[in-house]
Amino acid sequence: MHDLYPGNRYGGSIHLLPDDVDLLDPSVDPIEVRMRISMVFQKPNPFPKSIFENVAYGLRVRGEKSGSYMEDKVEAALKNAALWDEVKDRLGEVAMNLSGGQQQRLCIARSLATDPELILFDEPTSALDPIATSSIEELIAEMKSKVTVLIVTHNMQQAARVSDYTAYMYLGELIEFGMTKDVFMKPQRRETEDYITGRFG
Repeated sequence: MHDLYPGNRYGGSIHLLPDDVDLLDPSVDPIEVRMRISMVFQKPNPFPKSIFENVAYGLRVRGEKSGSYMEDKVEAALKNAALWDEVKDRLGEVAMNLSGGQQQRLCIARSLATDPELILFDEPTSALDPIATSSIEELIAEMKSKVTVLIVTHNMQQAARVSDYTAYMYLGELIEFGMTKDVFMKPQRRETEDYITGRFG
């Protein structure tokens, strides 16, 4: 996510499959990594630009210059984020004027525009009301057929609703991983069961 600052270093390795690229290898171009992996944050973070330019941003960073190609990609991304019908007549407006739920869907559209292999969601609905949360969850369910989605959430009900697989982590350690229905219905570790049932956390 961040460029390496002088005096800092990364440790270990993170391998992106299927080509087994170590994302922390110094020879790996961070811009290319950012094209392959998109991120949607906890709080909607639209850029202080127009709706169109928010979605087109990653394409411009990649060096795309064709206006018609960008228009097609922006429209497709907004449609895939279930936002097109609400904004198609005001693409030139500043994105900050959208509601919280619309801003988060705009950020999802921005993440989809570059055709990533993986989208990371960090507590994507914690700042949203229940109606907007439901809309985002439906969107994630639709996205799963097109792109790998990884969600970090403390909301057990949300994890049970939207995920196929669940990993329970505590203090940076992987405690348990498996199909969501198995982890929630018959956890293998006591720590997992305590967290899911509310005895811990």
